[in-house]
Amino acid sequence: MNDKPTSRICSYDADHIHLRGKDLVDEVIGHYDFGAAFLLQALGKDPSPKQRRALDIALVTIMEHGLVPSAVTARLTLHGAPESLQGAVAAGLLGVGDRYAGTASLCAADLAIIVAAEDMTTAANNLVANRRANRAPIPGFGHPIHTGKDPRVEKLLSFVPETSPVLAAAKVLESSLSQSLNKSLVMNVSTALAVLLLDAEMPASMIRGVILIARCAGLVGHLLEEYESPIGDALWNGATHEVEQITSSK
Repeated sequence: MNDKPTSRICSYDADHIHLRGKDLVDEVIGHYDFGAAFLLQALGKDPSPKQRRALDIALVTIMEHGLVPSAVTARLTLHGAPESLQGAVAAGLLGVGDRYAGTASLCAADLAIIVAAEDMTTAANNLVANRRANRAPIPGFGHPIHTGKDPRVEKLLSFVPETSPVLAAAKVLESSLSQSLNKSLVMNVSTALAVLLLDAEMPASMIRGVILIARCAGLVGHLLEEYESPIGDALWNGATHEVEQITSSK
C-alpha cells in the first residue's frame, strides 16, 4: 500500500508532461485557451462552455479597478525597487482582501448558505439579523462611487438565467438587507460576480483565486505604465503632504 501524499495535477518524465492526465504538448497546447487550461488544472476536468464563458467575463470585468490600494501599492513598490516587477505584483496582490476586490468570495459564501437552505427568505433574514447584531459587514451591497446602482451588475447578471437559484438567493438577500435597513441597498459587482461564477458551478473557495488572476493581469498593466510614465513619486509626495507627521509620541 502506498501511503505517500499524492497530487493529480501534473506528472512528467524525460519525454512527457501531463496536466490532469492530458499530454501537455499533444492535447493541451493549441487546444485550450488560458482560461480553459486553468479550469482544467484547478477543477480536474474539462470545463463546460458555460464555465469558460463565465470565467472570461469575470476576468475582464475585474481586471482593472483604477488606483485602488493594490495598484497604488504595486506602483510604489516598483518606485522603490524598479528591478523587481515580480515584487511589485506580489505587493499589489497582497492588498486584494475583504475590503477591496476580494469580496466576491465572501459574497459567494453567503449565497451558498442561502441556496442550501430550505427557505431562502428565512435564511437571508437570519443572516442579515445575525450580522447586524454583531456589527459585522454584509459584503456585496452598496458602493461608495456607484451610489444609485453599479453599472456592471445588470450586464453581468444578463449572462445568468432568470431561473438560477443563485440569482434568486442574491435577490432575496438584497431585499432582506434593504428591509432591515429601511432603505434600498442594491448589489454591487462583487455579488454579481459571485452569482455568475457560482451559477457556472465554480466552488466558492475558488472565487478569490479568480479575482487574483484578474488583478495580477491588471497590475502588470499598471506597472508597465509606471515604467513608461511614472506616478510613483507623485503618490509618495502626495502621502507625505496629506499626512501630518508629528514629532511627539504623545
